[in-house]
Amino acid sequence: MPTVYITTPPAEAESIATALVEAELAACVNRVPTTSTYRWEGEIHHDEEVVLLAKTTDEAYDALVDRVTDLHPHDVPYIERFDEDHVLESYATWRDEVVDP
Repeated sequence: MPTVYITTPPAEAESIATALVEAELAACVNRVPTTSTYRWEGEIHHDEEVVLLAKTTDEAYDALVDRVTDLHPHDVPYIERFDEDHVLESYATWRDEVVDP
């Protein structure tokens, strides 16, 4: 089952996280403040962002990506899927019960 790593500006982090949980596309979304350094249009940028870690299912993954893409303010949002090799079984059961593809 996947955990989805998403970065977003701080102002949008709560609304994206809430939308994913309300739509039952994620069981839980952790928000972690961070500073990102990156090159965009030939310039180096240093921006405050929030990392969202969305816990979802294989079945809901594509819909989650579509929803994030619709809500995200950037033209090129960062969305990366990490598949879990090992997760506590009771956690996986809970996640599967609350995510509705």
